[in-house]
Amino acid sequence: MEKNGAECCDVVCVHDELLQKVNAQLPQEEVLYDLAELFKVFGDSTRIRILFVLFEAEVCVCDLAEALHMTQSAVSHQLKILKQAKLVNSRREGKSVFYSLADDHVRTMIGQGLEHIEE
Repeated sequence: MEKNGAECCDVVCVHDELLQKVNAQLPQEEVLYDLAELFKVFGDSTRIRILFVLFEAEVCVCDLAEALHMTQSAVSHQLKILKQAKLVNSRREGKSVFYSLADDHVRTMIGQGLEHIEE
């Protein structure tokens, strides 16, 4: 049987033992919300492009803007979102601000996403 384009069971049969096991492993709602928010950050191709640049090196905002053919203001806006999500770090050197990946988890998440879509 299909409802709204998705296949459904023909009969209702709840598997209590399975549901107990699943519910015991299901993270708290707040954790699931935070995880969904993190993945929303990856939902913007500009932010993905910024992360790919940062895979190669620590880069100042000026160089990021030039590499991505964007204004510094637009890049800074996206970097703020990435920083709030703890995906990038920044440091000031004189009048320049340099950004880098926060840790290797960022590279792993993007790499696994790439691997998934290339299958």
